[in-house]
Amino acid sequence: MVDYHAANNQSSTEGVQIYMEQENDWDRDLLLDPAWEKQQRKTFTAWCNSHLRKSGTQIESIEEDFRDGLKLMLLLETISGERLAKPERGKMRVHKINNVNKALDFIAGKGVKLVSIGAEEIVDGNAKMTLGMIWTIILRFAIQDISVEETSAKEGLLLWCQRKTAPYKNVNVQNFHISWKDGLAFNALIHRHRPDLIDYDSLRKDDPVTNLNNAFEVAEKHLDIPKMLDAEDIVNTARPDEKAIMTYVSSFYHAFSGAQKAETAANRICKVLAVNQENEQMMEDYEKLASELLEWIRRTIPWLENRTQEKTVTDMQAKQEDFRDYRCVHKPPKVQEKCQLEISFNTLQTKLRLSNRPAFMPSEGRMVSDINGAWYTLEGAEKGYEEWILSEIRRLERLEHLAEKFHQKSKIHESWTDGKEAMLTQKDYETCTLSEVKALLRKHEAFESDLAAHQDRVEQIAAIAQELNELDYYDSASVNARCQKICDQWDSLGALTQNRKESLERTEKQLESIDELYLEYAKRAAPFNNWMEGAMEDLQDMFIVHNIEEIQGLITAHEQFKSTLAEANKEREAIQAIQAEVQKIAQSNGIKLSAANPYTTITPQSIDSKWEKAMGMVPLRDTALQEELNKQNNNDSLRAKFATQANTVGAYIQAKMEEIGRISIEMNGTLEDQLTNLRDYQTSIMSYMPEINTLEGSHQLIQEALIFDNQYTSYTMEHLRVGWEQLLTTIARTINEVENQILTRDAKGISQEQLYEYRASFNHFDKDHSGALMAEEFKACLISLGYDVENNKQKRSGLMVSEDFRALLISTGYSLGDSEFARIMSIVDPNNSGAVTFQAFIDFMSRETTDTDTADQVIASFKILAADKTFITAEELRRELPPDQAEYCIARMAPYTGPDAAPGALDYMSFSTALYGESDL
Repeated sequence: MVDYHAANNQSSTEGVQIYMEQENDWDRDLLLDPAWEKQQRKTFTAWCNSHLRKSGTQIESIEEDFRDGLKLMLLLETISGERLAKPERGKMRVHKINNVNKALDFIAGKGVKLVSIGAEEIVDGNAKMTLGMIWTIILRFAIQDISVEETSAKEGLLLWCQRKTAPYKNVNVQNFHISWKDGLAFNALIHRHRPDLIDYDSLRKDDPVTNLNNAFEVAEKHLDIPKMLDAEDIVNTARPDEKAIMTYVSSFYHAFSGAQKAETAANRICKVLAVNQENEQMMEDYEKLASELLEWIRRTIPWLENRTQEKTVTDMQAKQEDFRDYRCVHKPPKVQEKCQLEISFNTLQTKLRLSNRPAFMPSEGRMVSDINGAWYTLEGAEKGYEEWILSEIRRLERLEHLAEKFHQKSKIHESWTDGKEAMLTQKDYETCTLSEVKALLRKHEAFESDLAAHQDRVEQIAAIAQELNELDYYDSASVNARCQKICDQWDSLGALTQNRKESLERTEKQLESIDELYLEYAKRAAPFNNWMEGAMEDLQDMFIVHNIEEIQGLITAHEQFKSTLAEANKEREAIQAIQAEVQKIAQSNGIKLSAANPYTTITPQSIDSKWEKAMGMVPLRDTALQEELNKQNNNDSLRAKFATQANTVGAYIQAKMEEIGRISIEMNGTLEDQLTNLRDYQTSIMSYMPEINTLEGSHQLIQEALIFDNQYTSYTMEHLRVGWEQLLTTIARTINEVENQILTRDAKGISQEQLYEYRASFNHFDKDHSGALMAEEFKACLISLGYDVENNKQKRSGLMVSEDFRALLISTGYSLGDSEFARIMSIVDPNNSGAVTFQAFIDFMSRETTDTDTADQVIASFKILAADKTFITAEELRRELPPDQAEYCIARMAPYTGPDAAPGALDYMSFSTALYGESDL
C-alpha cells in the first residue's frame, strides 16, 4: 500500500491552503456509524452522478465502480475542467492501481491532504477509504471556494444558510445535522430564492417527512439538484450525517450562486448609493450655509461702510453702542458658522476621497476661499468703521467744545460792544468847554486803548469760526453769520472811533483844561479792568483734556495765575488810591466834581465789583480742575485695569495656541483618545469665555470714558478678539483633522500601528513644526517608509516599516523616479504650494495601500442585476434594491439609447460614470 501522507506533503505547491483540516481528520481505525455510512453512500453517489451524467455515465456502487480508477479519473476531469494523464486500459491489478494513483496525484496537486488513503484500498473496494476520498473531493471542488465575510468554507456555508433562513419561522440553523431534520430549512432555502416553487406557510414542523420530500422533489424537478437522501433516512436517524447534509446543502448553494451574485451586486450598489446620498445632503447643507453666511456678510458690509456723519456726540455714541452690540451679539454666531462651514467642507472632501468620488466643487462664489475673502473684507470694514466712529466722536467733541467757546466769547464781545456805536456817533463835544473837550479826547483815547485790547478777542472769535468750518460743523452757517456780524461791527467801530478822534482833535486846540488825576486813573483803570475781564474769561474758559499730564498742565497754569493776584491787588489799590486822591484834592480846594470821571466809564465801584467776582471764580476754577484731575485719575485706573486683564488674556491665548500646535504634532495615544483629549481641551478653553466677556466689559468702560490710548499694554481689544477667534478655530480644525483621520482609518482599513508610523515619520521631517512638509522633506519621508527615490525601487530603511505594507508596495511595483515623484506631488499638492499637509499625506498613503469601490466595480454590479444586459429596467431596480435607493437610481439614470434597447431601458453605465467622474473609467 502506498502512503500518500508523506508523498502529498512533498508534492503540494508551497503556500497552497491546507483546506479544512478538521474535516480530514477521518478516523481510519473505527467503523462508520451504519446510518451515517448509508447516508454518505446515497449522498456521495448522487453527487458523483450529478457530474458524471455530463459525460454520459454514472455509478451504481461507490466502492465498486471506482476500483479500476477510470470513472474516478473521469469524475475529476468533469468537475475540474482539466485533463488528467492518459489512463491505462489493462484489467490487471497494477493497471487499476496506476489509474487510481493518477487520480490521487491530481487531487494532491490541488493542495489537498489525503491522510492514509492509498490506491490499494480504493482498488480493493474499501468502503471507508472510498467514502473518505470522495468527501475529500467534495470538500476541494464543491465547498472550498464558499466563503462569507472571510470565514472558513464550513463556517461560510453555515453563515450563508443562517442568513437566508433567518426570516422564516420555526427555522434555526445552527449545524449541519439536527437543524435539518424537520425539512423546514431545505424548504426555506428554496422559498427564499424561488418563492414561486414552495408554499412555505402550508408546511408543518410536526411533519418532517412531507417537508423533506417536498424540498427534495422540488429541487430535483426545478433546480436540477438530484435527490441525494431519503426523507426516512434523515428522520429515523438521531443525528443525520454532517458530511451528507453539507454535500446536499452545497448543491443548493451552487444552484443559487447566481442569486448570490445578484445580492452581492445589490449590496455593493446600495452601499455606493447610500454614500452618494449622504454626500449630496452634505453638499446641499454646505451650499445653504455658505449662501446664508455670504448673504449676511453682503448685508453687513454696507452698514459698516456707511459713513453718514451725525451732528452730536450722543448720536455717534449711539452708533458706537450699535457696533458694540454687533461685535458681541451678532458676529460671534457667524464666526462659529464660518468655522463649521470649513469643518463640513473638509469632512465632505475626506468622505469623497475615501469613497473614490470626485472632489466637491461648490457653486461659483461659494468656495471656502470666497467666504474667507468676504470675511476678510468684512473684518476690514469693521476695523475702518470702528476707527471712523472714534475719530467722529473726537471731532464732534472738539466741535461742541469750540462752538460753545465761540458763543461764549461772542456773547462777551457783543455785551462789550453794546451801545458803543451810539456813543461814538454822538456830538456832545460841540457844546463842551475846552476842559470838557480835552476830557472827551482823553476819554476817547482810553476807549481806543480798550478797543485795541478787545482786538485779540475778535481775532480769537474769527479763528474759532474758521476752525469750525474746517471741521465741518453742522451749524456753520449760524456761526459764520454771527462771526461776520461781529467783524462788520468791529470794522464799523474802528471807522467810527477814527472819525470821533479826528473830531475831538480838531477842537482840542480850543480846550485845555484836564484833570491829570482823572486821566491817570483812566489810563491805569482801563488795562486793569481789561485784565480782570480777561482773567474772568480765562477762569470761565472751558477745557478738554485726555490724560493726567494735560490736566496737570492746566492746574500748573492756574497756580501761576493765582500767584499774580497779590500784585494785581496792589495795582487795584493803587488805582483806587488815585480816585481817593482826586476826592481829597477836590475837598481840599472846594472843587465840585461831576458824578463821573470824564475820561473813563470805569468806576471804582465797578473795579471792586469785578475784583470780587473774579476772586469768587478762583475757587470754582480750582474745583473744576480738581474734578477733571479726578476724572483723569479714574481713566488711568481704567487703563491699568484693562491692561492687566488684556495682558493676562493675551498671554493665555498665545500659550494655548502654542499648546495646540504642540498637541497637533505629538498626537499621543489612539485617535479616539486624541479626539477625547482634544474635545476636553476645547471644553477647557471654552470655560475661559467669562474672562473674555469681563475684558469686553472693561473695554466698554474704556470707550464710554472716551479713552483712546493706553500706555500700559500693547494689546488692543481688536487684536485679542481676532486671537480668541483664531484659537477657537484652530482647536476646532485640529479636532476635525483627527475625525477625518478616524474616517480614513475606518474606511480604508488602516491599522493604528500604520497611522502611528505615518505620524512618526511625518513629524520626524517636519523640523519647523509647521504641520506641513516641503517637497524635499516629503521625498525624504517617503524614502523613510521604504522608497528608493533615485533607483525607483523600494528598500529597507532605518525606520520601522510594516512588512505587509512593504510587500504591498512591492506588489504594486511602486517607484519614485523624478516623473513618479512629480505625479505624487500633483496628488498631494494640487495647488502647487510646495508644501504637503499631514491630511494630504495620509490620504495618499491610504489611497495607495487600500482597496476602494470603483466605477468599474459598480458597473459590474449593475450588470449582474441586469442579467448581463447593457441596460437595466426600472422593474429590475425595484426588485433588487431597497425602495428609496431604487427610486434614487431611476430618477437619475438617463434612458438607454443603444441598438438593443428595450422599452423603459435605463443607462446604468452613464450613471456610474456620474458617481465617480470620467477619470475613474
